[in-house]
Amino acid sequence: MKNYLVITYSLLLLWGCNTNTKKESSNAADKPIGTLEIVTEMDINPGNVAMSKDGRIFTTIHPMRATNLQLVEVTGKTSYSAFPDAQVQSTTNTKSDNKLDTPLGVIFDNNNRLWVIDAGLNIGKTRLFAYNITTKEQLYRFDIPEDLAPNTSFVQDLAIDEKNGFAYLADFGNPGIIIVDIKNGSFRKFTDLKTMKSEDINMVIDGNVQYFMGSPARIGLNPITLSSNREMLYYGAMNGTKWYQIPTSPIRNGANDEVLTKKIALAGKKPISDGAATDDLGNHYFTNLGNNSIDVLTKKGELKVLKKDTLLDWADNIRTHKNWLYIAVNQLHKTPAFTGGEDISKQPFRILRLKYK
Repeated sequence: MKNYLVITYSLLLLWGCNTNTKKESSNAADKPIGTLEIVTEMDINPGNVAMSKDGRIFTTIHPMRATNLQLVEVTGKTSYSAFPDAQVQSTTNTKSDNKLDTPLGVIFDNNNRLWVIDAGLNIGKTRLFAYNITTKEQLYRFDIPEDLAPNTSFVQDLAIDEKNGFAYLADFGNPGIIIVDIKNGSFRKFTDLKTMKSEDINMVIDGNVQYFMGSPARIGLNPITLSSNREMLYYGAMNGTKWYQIPTSPIRNGANDEVLTKKIALAGKKPISDGAATDDLGNHYFTNLGNNSIDVLTKKGELKVLKKDTLLDWADNIRTHKNWLYIAVNQLHKTPAFTGGEDISKQPFRILRLKYK
């Protein structure tokens, strides 16, 4: 009888272990909308995050906390490696035109190419790169003309139209959208200050007005996205409550600024936000900096909170991947550029994911 009980108990334990394993490996689609999970915890701060088709995670490292890494692939819960290799990462003593300098915006197109916008704050030149993540080959490099992105610019977010061969780059230092014709390597800049400059509103986080470089933060054009069919471009100011749209066809066909300005329309409301993403159904997702939340502007025009959590401590950007939003969180408002003194952040910095459909 004793042996029978031991065997029975052992079988029950084994069954219980198998049951738990099944629960842990259950399909992510079974989890409820609003589920927030920690993907990785880092000792360096992610800038923007992007996901490949097969689920590989890449992130830039935000230049407001300098390190010897600028672009990495996340390889585990607490691990990462330089991408495409260590040699192209600039360091304090090895800044050059042939190395990544201060990249921030990063995104995959539908051809699974990794695009990176490098503001070049230390070398005085903005550059746009694209990589094959399998071979680590550099597929494209575009040096943005200095007259479009002078050293007072900060080109920090991007949207890629692989269908028609265009890239759209957001510059908040000198507010405007830099348009790159990928096929022929031509450039232009479209500016409409009415919709691209900061609104005169304070950024308030944890009850405190945020200062940037010694003055109340007034940050203009920042998040920029495209519709899934690439026919509509969306954008807004960080310090802004309006989300704008403009059709891309006239842009691609070379319409001048006067014509383009007349085609701008209000897409809806937005919070003060650093990052945004647009899904294939036409919903828009924003990092609500003052509310520690991710908000959604539905295709019906309703702006509402999707998820509020203390982990969303300056959510910098969002990218969609399958049923999840991937979010880089870096406590940016705790850097000296905002505090005017010491860095008051606490490690770890995180990449999170949020179930949104």
